[in-house]
Parts: sequence; C-alpha cells; structure tokens
Amino acid sequence: MSYVTGKTIKTLREKRKLTQKELAEKISVSDKTVSKWETGGSLS
Repeated sequence: MSYVTGKTIKTLREKRKLTQKELAEKISVSDKTVSKWETGGSLS
C-alpha cells in the first residue's frame, strides 16, 4: 500500500492552481483538513 504525503498533495494542488479551499470543496472536506494534510498535522 502506498501513501500520498502532504508534500505531494500540496505540489499537485499548486500545479492545478487551486487554493486549499477550492480543493477542499472538490473533495468534500474542510479547508482546515487540507491544511492539516499538507502540514502533516493529521494522518486521517
């Protein structure tokens, strides 16, 4: 099983010129959740 790291999430998000809020809306999570993923603040 492979895992996507916060750094990967941030890189892909920025490549697509999305804000954390825009990505969050697309995947139905909060922007705080995206922020936690990118900073390693949460593993879930």
